[in-house]
Amino acid sequence: MSVIRHPGVLGQRTRRRLVGLAAALTVAVVEALAVSLWFGLVITARTTTTALIGLGILLCGSLLRITIFETTITDSAPPLTLERVGTALTLTAGWVVWLLLAEFLGGVAGVLVATVCLTGALTAQFCFECYVFHSVTPTPSSVTPILSAAVLALGAAALLTTAWFVDWTIGPPFAELDAGIIAIRIETIQLAALVFGLCAFLAHQHRFQRLLEPDL
Repeated sequence: MSVIRHPGVLGQRTRRRLVGLAAALTVAVVEALAVSLWFGLVITARTTTTALIGLGILLCGSLLRITIFETTITDSAPPLTLERVGTALTLTAGWVVWLLLAEFLGGVAGVLVATVCLTGALTAQFCFECYVFHSVTPTPSSVTPILSAAVLALGAAALLTTAWFVDWTIGPPFAELDAGIIAIRIETIQLAALVFGLCAFLAHQHRFQRLLEPDL
């Protein structure tokens, strides 16, 4: 009944929902590209140059993701701030520690322990971002940061699992063209990146919905 008495409420709610969906999709694409490219570079070519390039990609992706988050929540696009750089560094460090821990333990145990630790690190990261950019500290009873972190960590576990335990390629028949022969190959790591992107979208969509529509 309150929506009928105040029709503008419905419009505002729909606008916030669309903004949240667009922001979640953008953030998911950025995070999926940054993390997948970094992960692929690190596990395929273990050189100092590759590690630095991958780290730069991951840091730039983290900075862009946090910038989108801040712009969406605060409705503004301020210049580069120390808060934004600091949160990007903590996010980047969380991903690096996740991979180092998984490789140190190795095997299934490494995947499981790293996934649990990443869930905790991302939960703390999400709470930190809310406090810095939204001036809100999630209550102990709020499960939003934990759920979002768990979904994103599961996507990361898919990257590790496919890279370590799955080794197959989907290769359809060759396509003959006038210019030559084109072969399309789909690697498991590419499918895992898509799964990670989907998990990132679901995780961030849940976050943005709770932040932009707290009354739901």
